[in-house]
Amino acid sequence: MNPDSGWQAWSEQRRDRIEQVLDRLLPPGDGAAPPLHRAMRYAVLGGGKRIRPLLAYAAGELAGALPGDADAAAAAVELIHAYSLVHDDLPCMDDDTLRRGKPTCHVAFGEAMALLAGDALQALAFDALAASGAPDPGGACTLLAEAAGVRGMAGGQAIDLDAVGKSLAIDELETMHRMKTGALILAAVRLGAACGAPLPAARAAALDVYARAAGLAFQVVDDVLDVEGSAASLGKTAGKDAKEGKPTFVSLLGLAAAKLRAEELRREAQAALAPFGSASRRLAELADWIVLRQR
Repeated sequence: MNPDSGWQAWSEQRRDRIEQVLDRLLPPGDGAAPPLHRAMRYAVLGGGKRIRPLLAYAAGELAGALPGDADAAAAAVELIHAYSLVHDDLPCMDDDTLRRGKPTCHVAFGEAMALLAGDALQALAFDALAASGAPDPGGACTLLAEAAGVRGMAGGQAIDLDAVGKSLAIDELETMHRMKTGALILAAVRLGAACGAPLPAARAAALDVYARAAGLAFQVVDDVLDVEGSAASLGKTAGKDAKEGKPTFVSLLGLAAAKLRAEELRREAQAALAPFGSASRRLAELADWIVLRQR
C-alpha cells in the first residue's frame, strides 16, 4: 500500500461519516432512553473497523456515486454486522465476554436485552435501505436479506457451530466462511456499486471476484490474528477458536500456509480490479488493508 495515497485520510473521513449516519439512524440514547435503545447504540457506535461501510463507499466511488448516495448502503451492512456480533457473542453461540475492547452487549445489558437489540438492529438495516430513496430499494433489501440469511451469514454460522470439534476439508471451510463472513462483504460491495451508474455485466462480475477474494482473505487473516494477536490488540478474546476446537485456516493449513493463502487472495482481488483502472483505487487499498492489518 502506498503511504502517500491518501488512504489514511480517506478511511478516517468515511469512518467519521458512517459514525454520524449511524448515530442519526439509531434511536435516541439520552438518560431517559429505554434499555433497548441504549443497548443498540452500545453495540454499534464508537468502535469497530467499519470495513463493510468502507467497502460500500469505495464501490460507490468506483461507480461514480457521491458519499451521500452510499450512506444508506454503508449503514445497512454495518447494522447487519453489528447485530450478528451481538448474537454471535451470546452464551448460546460463542459465549464471548469481550468485543471491540469492551464487555459484550449481553454482559452489559443482559441476554434478553442483547437478543432484542440484535433483532432491532437487523430490522433497522432494512428500514434504512427501504427509506433511502435509491432507484431499487426492494432489490437492495433482497440482496441484503440473501447475504444475511440461510445462504449467507446465518447459514454459515450454523455450519460453524456444528463444526466445533470436527475436521473439515479446506473446501468445506472456505464454503462456510464465504457464507458466514464473505456474503456480507460481497453485499457491501454490490450495494455500494448500485448507488452509482450501472456497471456492464463483465465489470460487475469482476467486482464480484474482487469482493469474494477480499471476503475470504478477511477471514483467513482473522484466523491468523486469533493465533498471533492478543485481546488488547484485537479488542476481543484471542485464541478462543483453538481452545474450543473450531476448524480454522491455521488449524488446517498451518500458520505459514494460511498467511500465504491470504496473500494469494489479495493478489486475486487486486487482479480483478484491473479493468477499472484508477477508479478502483480505494477498493485496492482496502484489499491491502484487509490482508496487512494487525487487528
